[in-house]
Amino acid sequence: MRAHIVYTGGTIGMVESAHGLVPGTQLPAWLEGQLAGTSLAGATISSLEPLIDSANATPESWQAVIDELRQHASSADAFVVLHGTDTLAYTAAALSYALTDLPQPVVLTGSQLPLGVVGSDAAANALGALQAATSGRAQGVSLFFGQRLLVGNRSTKTSSWSFTGFTSPAAPPLAVAGAPWQWAAPSGQAPAPGGSRPRPYRRHDVVVVDLVPGITARRLAALLDPAPEAVVLRAYGVGNVPAAEPGLAQVVAQSVQSGTAVVVASQCPQAQVLLGHYEAGDAVARAGAVGSGDMTLEALYTKLQFLLSQGLHGPQLAQAVGRPLCGELTVAD
Repeated sequence: MRAHIVYTGGTIGMVESAHGLVPGTQLPAWLEGQLAGTSLAGATISSLEPLIDSANATPESWQAVIDELRQHASSADAFVVLHGTDTLAYTAAALSYALTDLPQPVVLTGSQLPLGVVGSDAAANALGALQAATSGRAQGVSLFFGQRLLVGNRSTKTSSWSFTGFTSPAAPPLAVAGAPWQWAAPSGQAPAPGGSRPRPYRRHDVVVVDLVPGITARRLAALLDPAPEAVVLRAYGVGNVPAAEPGLAQVVAQSVQSGTAVVVASQCPQAQVLLGHYEAGDAVARAGAVGSGDMTLEALYTKLQFLLSQGLHGPQLAQAVGRPLCGELTVAD
């Protein structure tokens, strides 16, 4: 199976500089050495220009990766993307929405330590991602890290130091590396490749606001002025907001009336947002807000950017958030 690797930057290939770690150019040669003598020795490698620290990623960065993958689609059977861990889950989710028409599996990975550091997880993650991508069992976009293969748009970073730094709170691992690998039964959530190519990502004004005890309507209103295209309100539990705070629900209603899509998410890593379950969530639902189901923040934020890039706005955008595109949320029976 022909594999192609796209190197975007990130800790996995970083080197020391006078101002801390920066993306380095040595990774392709290192990786070729790692693959020499193996069944994957024929894998091809390309690097984005410029390489970036993933903390600097933008929707345009996601599109650059997408364009690179499409450029090699006719000559590769599987893809691996080497990426920084800070926004790895965002890129995985973004790629999942934009590449539903791509038949090849795409596996993203990175590392907590650079390849040149003793004890680094770089080799294990890079080779594991290649094994997963060329296994014949991976589908769509997934994320390999710390010996686990996770659904790409269900993943989130949970540790800045652990070698198992990612998890998927609402979906079990697709596989666990071992001798042999342990693969889960197919969930049926990954759509079959097909359909038309979506419009490219463009940067849109999406705001994320954490609600905290004591936040006032005046402060929330100030955060939403000027009105963004969409706002994610990260609330408590199943979508509870401080609805007893005078004027807060009215701020939400005014935002909706101004054309802003208001989406309520949960601050809990594991949660299913149910806006009408408590009175504290019903107030914003009546004001026009919608819930995010069990999507991670990364999946929700990138989905809003994707839908806005497809031309959806206001009520149309808000309603589209709850419709699954490629397994990013659980559909209630």
